[in-house]
Amino acid sequence: MENYEIYRSPLEGRYATKSMKELFSPRRRAETWRKLWVFLAESEKELGLPISDRAIQQMRENIGMTERDFKIIEIEETRTRHDVMSHVHAFGQVAREAEGVIHWGATSCFVTDNADLIFLRDGFDILLPKLAAVIRKLSLFALKYKDLPCLGYTHGQAAMPVTVGKRVCVWIQDLLMDLRNLERARSDLRFRGVKGTTGTQASFLHLFQGDHEKVEELDRLVTTKAGFDSAYTISTQTYSRHVDVDCGNAFSAFGSTCQRIGGDVRHLAMFKEIEEPFEKDQIGSSAMAFKRNPMRSERMCGLGRQLVNEARNTIDTYAAQWFERSLDDSANRRTCLPEMFLLADALLVLLSNVCSGLVVYPAVIKRRLDEEIPFMATEGIINRMTEKGGSRQEAHENIRILSHKAAEKIKEGGENDLIERIQSAAFFAPIHDELPQLLDPKAFIGRAPEQVVIFAREEVELALTKYGESTFSTEATELYV
Repeated sequence: MENYEIYRSPLEGRYATKSMKELFSPRRRAETWRKLWVFLAESEKELGLPISDRAIQQMRENIGMTERDFKIIEIEETRTRHDVMSHVHAFGQVAREAEGVIHWGATSCFVTDNADLIFLRDGFDILLPKLAAVIRKLSLFALKYKDLPCLGYTHGQAAMPVTVGKRVCVWIQDLLMDLRNLERARSDLRFRGVKGTTGTQASFLHLFQGDHEKVEELDRLVTTKAGFDSAYTISTQTYSRHVDVDCGNAFSAFGSTCQRIGGDVRHLAMFKEIEEPFEKDQIGSSAMAFKRNPMRSERMCGLGRQLVNEARNTIDTYAAQWFERSLDDSANRRTCLPEMFLLADALLVLLSNVCSGLVVYPAVIKRRLDEEIPFMATEGIINRMTEKGGSRQEAHENIRILSHKAAEKIKEGGENDLIERIQSAAFFAPIHDELPQLLDPKAFIGRAPEQVVIFAREEVELALTKYGESTFSTEATELYV
């Protein structure tokens, strides 16, 4: 039954997906710790430490957490103020034969840090295919609209036209950089492994009576059981918090990309050129019933900003560490690490939803182009007059005078009548019949369509190959709210 009396994070209640919420759940954490203790005990037994088969069996049979387990942990942690030891105690209560060997030779970070690395790895594995699918959707959209001219904007002012597809390729290019950054952060992850209290493995060297090869093999066995190819050779009590910084930097960049894309969609919606999906029963405003607010893109900007700022925590936490470890990282990382992944997950839900349902209004785009194209065509008109044998300077002066008069009329609330003025001017009679061609928006978009095709074929396809056919799904991701 829902509890409406206690605060819930909006990330959990409104935005993130079930798979990501489960990954960072108390149950997943506790059960991952138990798995790590099983891996350690199995490996120690394989290398000759006196751990019975019955002890290993009981540990394996009780990896799954029960309500009673959680209650025991809660009571024990209140008493001891130590989370890991309360879990050790609860595990020993259900695996009696193993009670004396659980956590043998280890320090708390054997479970806390190794589990965190597992969660980081598995979190990236959830996010990366989703990002690849978003890139695919945008790539297909860009190809569909590669030839549709639209106004470009520099300094917030109308500039030379681009195409709808070419503009979207700018977003894709940035997302490809995010894909690379997140892939790199994922592939760079290694296991902390079995390192002891300050990273020297002294406790395990003692357990194996000075046998360095067995200590190295123990580290390798546990690392392999946890699904990692390698472990960090050097650690302190923790794995270096610089690993979190690397992950945070990738997330921060992704958050800024989401803000950029969301901002562009919001501006295009303001111009009524392109809109994000708007559902039949969706309400834009409680007062202004006519409103079609771009709430998805606004949310994207808000959560993107939150992700950028959340990642800053990783930098501050890394910088604040003392020597082999200080505990001021613990409380911060309990919220920071999960929330970075939950935020990125929520942003990918939004991106997928928006990209699946972008609505283009060609008539509005054409009208806005028609309002500005006459001014943009002036350089071509000057050049064509010169090619016809006229004076370039005279053509420039005539165009300048007519352009200023047309601009004055626009500022008084009238329509842009520059072309009508040119058609009425005898000076421009040599190119009157060429004006339709000189005003064709496609004459201003350069190689934009070709660039879209090359980019999609040579860069997007290369980056998405490893993700297979799943990226071609056309199914729209539904929002929870």
